[in-house]
Amino acid sequence: MSISNDSITKSVEIIENYLVKTRRYLHENPELSGEEFETSKFLKSEVQKLNLPITEVEGTGFYAILDTEKVGKTIGLRTDIDALPIVEKEENQKSKRVCKSKVNGKFHACGHDGHMAILLAAMHILVKNKDNLKGKIIFIFEEGEEICSGIGKMVEALEKEKIDAIYGAHLAAFLDTGKIAIDAGPVMAGNAIVDFTVRGKGGHGSRPDLSINPIFAATNIINGLASAWVNRVDVRKTVTLGLGMINGGTIANVIPDEVRVAGTLRYFDIEEGKKALEFVRKVGSLTAEAHECQFIENKIIQDNDPVINDKILSEFIQNSIEDIMPDSLAKDIIWFASESFAGYSKLCPTALAMIGTKNKEVGSGAEHHNEYFDIDEKSLTIATTIMVKFAYDFLKAN
Repeated sequence: MSISNDSITKSVEIIENYLVKTRRYLHENPELSGEEFETSKFLKSEVQKLNLPITEVEGTGFYAILDTEKVGKTIGLRTDIDALPIVEKEENQKSKRVCKSKVNGKFHACGHDGHMAILLAAMHILVKNKDNLKGKIIFIFEEGEEICSGIGKMVEALEKEKIDAIYGAHLAAFLDTGKIAIDAGPVMAGNAIVDFTVRGKGGHGSRPDLSINPIFAATNIINGLASAWVNRVDVRKTVTLGLGMINGGTIANVIPDEVRVAGTLRYFDIEEGKKALEFVRKVGSLTAEAHECQFIENKIIQDNDPVINDKILSEFIQNSIEDIMPDSLAKDIIWFASESFAGYSKLCPTALAMIGTKNKEVGSGAEHHNEYFDIDEKSLTIATTIMVKFAYDFLKAN
């Protein structure tokens, strides 16, 4: 027996209250990366209600399996579960929020609360339709996406499952509600962390000649990096340098011992990203030496690879979306944010969809990781519909 588009749509309508209620509960009770203990307990309790076996992964992440006990392919459906250390505003871009974090300084400012609710709702629908499916579905709950603490452990745990494809969905504040993007190729940037200290010799502000001022050295390193980015990065291969922190000194008449600088690089070409990191090291170390300072690497590493959607899988999902939601696809969408989802491509073909959640009528559309960030809850039903539709289409396809 097949599952029609009307049946999928009806199933999502039936579960909409659960979907919204779950998202709001998770939004009100956020936990930071690697600390998602109560979040994980709640998610597991929802899985257990459906009698699905759970495989624990080191930390707070886990996965659950729906085995139809009929020969077929194996797919993974993934969510992240962590929040961010941000103080949430009472209002979004228009008015008071429908729900707000109950934990001051912790906030689902990237839509992960919605991602979890979407996966749980899809899981309910797919379990209910188990007799109409074949193969296996693995529901993946990844901890610590924001700091990449869970991806390595999750990928290692999933190696034995022999997955044929993994699909993920990310609510996107820059896309209008009702629009979905799942282009083939690069869709999210790789991420490198730049964090270094310039150490000199502190002293009294009245005798700078008796000190070695790390502020001047750090300033010249920053200026040198700006010049390197203009003249050394391949203009055909974008690499952004976003320095977000410089910290040194506490008072006007004291020269500090050291200055700390930190930021990130974003890139779509892995080799160009590596080259850019070497610019940081070379400019930093040589400039510091010229000022008789030390250049100390706190953390200068490539953290996430770019998210690159598999061509065949992306086109398959595009066709699936067009079948159930015609004219909803947005094209040529590239986001310079980064995502640990790239790690799953070590296991199998992967694709990450961007689900629009921007709606000025409800006040959503503020940038991710922003105190005004909010979602349009209508996007939750759209994302659930697409996830269920993909799972069914992929498992039935030859």
